[in-house]
This record gives sequence, C-alpha cells and structure tokens, in this order.
Amino acid sequence: MDLNRKTAYLTLVDVESKKAYSNLALNHQIIVNKPTSQGFVRELVYGVLESKITLDYYIDALVRDGIKSLKTSELTILRMGIYQLEHMNSVPEYAAVDESVMLAKRYCRGKDALVNGVLRSYLNKRMQIKIPDRVEDEIGYLSVKYSYAPWIIELWTGHYSMDFVEALLKAGNETPPMTIRLNWLRVMKPDLIKSLESRGYEIEEGSLCHNALNVKGKELLNTELYKLGMFTPQDESSMLVAEKLDPKHGELVMDVCAAPGGKTTAIAERMNNTGRIIASDIYRRKLDIVDREARRLGITNIETRSWDATRVDSTMVQKADRVLVDAPCSGLGVVRRKPEIKYKEYTDQMDLLPRKQLAILSASAAYVKPGGTLLYSTCTVNPKENERVTDTFLKKNPGFKKVERTLLLPNVNSTDGFFICVMKRADSLIL
Repeated sequence: MDLNRKTAYLTLVDVESKKAYSNLALNHQIIVNKPTSQGFVRELVYGVLESKITLDYYIDALVRDGIKSLKTSELTILRMGIYQLEHMNSVPEYAAVDESVMLAKRYCRGKDALVNGVLRSYLNKRMQIKIPDRVEDEIGYLSVKYSYAPWIIELWTGHYSMDFVEALLKAGNETPPMTIRLNWLRVMKPDLIKSLESRGYEIEEGSLCHNALNVKGKELLNTELYKLGMFTPQDESSMLVAEKLDPKHGELVMDVCAAPGGKTTAIAERMNNTGRIIASDIYRRKLDIVDREARRLGITNIETRSWDATRVDSTMVQKADRVLVDAPCSGLGVVRRKPEIKYKEYTDQMDLLPRKQLAILSASAAYVKPGGTLLYSTCTVNPKENERVTDTFLKKNPGFKKVERTLLLPNVNSTDGFFICVMKRADSLIL
C-alpha cells in the first residue's frame, strides 16, 4: 500500500470523524506514518477538503443508493480517487484507481469492488455529470462549483454583489503563501532574507506589514532559523492587528483571547520585549502554547493566565494602555488554511456568537485607561460578527470612539479575511 495515500486517508478520516483541525491532523499523521512525499500528501488532503461538496455531488450521481448509503471509510477513499482523477495530472488514471482499491481492501473490506466500479464509472461518465443550472439555482450552482455550504453563500450574497461573492469563493479555494513574521528581537530583515536565500528559499517582501516575508521552499519550520526563534508563520492580516494596536515600549497591554499566541508575541516584539503583556484565555492548556512560543522567540514580558473573557477582572479596571479582543468567531476568513470550515452546519450557536463577542468586548473595555486603545478583531467575513458588534458596542459606550475600521478579504487583499476595528477611550471619563 502506498504510504502517501495511507497518510492522506487517515488524515481525512480524522477530520471527518473526529472533527480534527486539518493542519493538526495532517502534521500528526505525517509524524506517525513518515510518508515519502509530504508535498503529495498535503496536495491530496487539502485538495479533497477544498472540493468535498463537488466530489460528493459526483459520487452521489454514480452510487446506486446515493452517497448516504456510504460509510466514512468508503466515502473518503472515493473522494480521494476522484480528486486524483480530476485534478492531479501527475497521477496516472490506473494508479488512482488501483491505489484506491488497495486502500479499500485495507480499510473497508468487501467494498473494494464498489470503489473500483465507481471510479471506473466516473472515468466513463464524468463528461455527462452536470452541476446545477445557474439560472435555475444560483446558490446550488455556486455551492457545487466552489464547494461551500449553501448558507455561507446566502450570507455573503446578502451583503455583496453576486460577482463579488463568486470572486470571494474562488479566492478562498486558492493556496495561501507561506508568510512569516520576522522577530526583530533576534534578527534584522536583510540578515534573515540572506540566511533564507542561502538555504535555497525564494523570498518576497509582504505588501501590508514591514516585517512580513512570503517564502517559497520546503521544510521551513524544520530549519535552525525557526528553532532559534528568528521568525513565526503568520498571515499578514494577523500581523496587521499588532500594527494597528500600535503598542509602545513600557506599556501595559492585555490580550484577552490570546491563545495560541501569534498576535501576543507580535505585540511583544513591537514593544521590544519591554513593559508588560497579560495574555489570558479560558483554557490553561492553550496558554501553554503561548508560553512555549514566547520561550522560542526569546520573549519575557508576557504573563499568561486562565480567565473567562466575558467576566471583568476588578483588579485590572482602567489599568491597561491597550487591550486586544481577538474574539472567537465563525472563522469564515481562514478557509484557505482550514477548508473544513466551509462545511460547518449552521446551528443556533452561530446566532449566539455575536452576543458572546459583544459580552467579551464590553467586559474588556473596562480595562482600558482614559486615552487608551481598544482593538476588536475577528478572522471572519460576517457583518453580524464584525461591524454590527462594534456598532452596538460604540452605541452603548459613548466614552469610546472609532478610530478606524478595516476589512481584509482574500479576493481584494490576497490575505485571509480579517476584520479590525480600533477604538479610543476618551481622555476624561466625564462626558
């Protein structure tokens, strides 16, 4: 059995059955199985995840009793097989079919004939399978073509033109660059660029942030440069949060939803490791990641603590120069990196998110000293979680004024989708 396809299969089953995050599941299976081509595995895993609704549409048309008759193991193997046949030109058709049959013999015994039959049927009938007609069912057409849950498309078409939504859907399926944030505490930009290029990496400077570099090359996180804390993987949209917060040397900064710590450490670097950063999260185990990253980067001004961000800590009222609320959200802005988000079912919890976000923002506002800065951010593209939350907060809290508001979109800015709202507290609390 091919070790690369086995690794991809086990990753996809973890994502499907255990609701594991694709990046974590993939890294785990690569460590355990040691495939010969990590690039092939990643291409297959993310290709299947990005195209799941489209692949399922084809499979449903080819299986006699429909897709609902299939178990996760069978369905995963069929998705992998059809994706290879449709999108991976480097894979011969016979190899895609034969290797899928081998997987079926191992992981869903007795179904190898089904897998063989469906894949061969796809080769014979793929030109005959038509996706929904755009005129008759535009949401269905876009859902199958770009592989997004229909409710996400309906959400976006309620706020943007159809052409804009289609461009947004398409951009969400593109592979993002590997972007890193250089650590000014350890290295200067020219030196880091020279060190990376000497190791064969191609470097392009970022367009939004001075400390951003786009890097092409393999095994970047296995280099000594990474282990020595000279850089951190981070999208420019996330880097921009620390830049917009604009922390100064020696200040007290609070990051109330800090884990896993990418923005926290970016703030510390901008402060030149001075002052004090209180990084809190409701889960202590997640804060351990923040502590590990701080040690790798040589940062000592971060204090982590477990705290429910919807509650006000009376000991910190009006003490912080700057407060960051990077709120929990639906994550619709990061589907390029976590394509499984595209298939989330719409639940009542989605409707409750803005209420929770507003509660966190309102509690966190108490920590801002007169004249201080409050920044609210999310990695989603949903006005209910973004503009509406900040508008409601500002209406209820006249002591705060909006300084600027930014919405980054993958089809416009070539970044993750990100919302940033900077607010300022009045110098005097007497209005």
